[in-house]
Amino acid sequence: MGCGNFFFTLIITFSVALITYNIIISANAPIKQELPGSSQGVLSFDPIIKMPGNRKSALTNKKRLFHTAVTASDSVYNTWQSRVMYYWFKKMKKKGGISCEMGGFTRILHSGKPDKFMDEIPTFVAQPLPAGTDRGYIVLNRPWAFVQWLQQADIKEDYILMSEPDHIIVKPIPNLSRDGLGAAFPFFYIEPKKFETILRKFFPESKGPITNIDPIGNSPVIVGKESLKKIAPTWMNVSLAMKKDPEADKGFGWVLEMYAYAVASALHDVGNILRKDFMIQPPWDTEIGNKYIIHYTYGCDYDMQGKLMYGKFGEWRFDKRSYDNVYPPRNLSLPPPGVPESVVTLVKMVNEASENIPNWGP
Repeated sequence: MGCGNFFFTLIITFSVALITYNIIISANAPIKQELPGSSQGVLSFDPIIKMPGNRKSALTNKKRLFHTAVTASDSVYNTWQSRVMYYWFKKMKKKGGISCEMGGFTRILHSGKPDKFMDEIPTFVAQPLPAGTDRGYIVLNRPWAFVQWLQQADIKEDYILMSEPDHIIVKPIPNLSRDGLGAAFPFFYIEPKKFETILRKFFPESKGPITNIDPIGNSPVIVGKESLKKIAPTWMNVSLAMKKDPEADKGFGWVLEMYAYAVASALHDVGNILRKDFMIQPPWDTEIGNKYIIHYTYGCDYDMQGKLMYGKFGEWRFDKRSYDNVYPPRNLSLPPPGVPESVVTLVKMVNEASENIPNWGP
């Protein structure tokens, strides 16, 4: 009888322990299988046993910081743009407050040697490609510079925003990437379908339809750091291979490196959320609206009645190429009445930056 009581007690004790163990494991184990309403295994609603409110709030509000990286040479042209860009980066990061997801900033200087702005702008010095490798296309230094930076720098953030010197941030940028996808601006002139024959040399049919190549460049793009570490060497190698290929070189021209990034991203199965609200490009985009970046790649030429004179030197003009060897003067003249908001804002922002940046000039 005593033996029976001992065995019964043992069974009860073991059962209680087993139930307790299962409760603990169930409460802490991640739910891996996809359920209706989920996205790549991430639930868009609470499980049956609801998550405690305070824990749910903490997860929802967790910041996903990204590091902004800008590649540049040590030319006057790139330098004044980088200084303006960094001025507005700092201002918009501060404006974003404690919830801002804009983390650190690095100018990746691919001149191979420090310059006098190292103390003004956080800078990583990368080595340029060996002489002659770029075949006169200096942009090929960009992927090589990113490869060096990603391999050698201590980057705290888990995401990277690849930006450019001629970008001006007009409002705090959130982390637009989601679920393993990058976030990128779609360019109308990046047309993978149109160049399928050429692109198949670098993107084999085994990787899927040519539409897997997104109509993007490398900038602006927000992408996971670990994904970019895989993409960057491929981006560099595809860029060099395209430049050596006469058909690709002729077909892609000055956007060759952009096609190379789009191909490299697709080769590593990193898709992108296409965000038209990422940036505007004056003078074609006339309103800022909800956009995050002004990209002043095109010249802005107008007559004194505010009419666009694209392709001609306007009576009033702002074109970054006018300042390839000299800094823009402080207090640039504002556009005449009737010129779109985007152009007016661009000039005002350049003026504010130049007014407040110490020692403006080479």
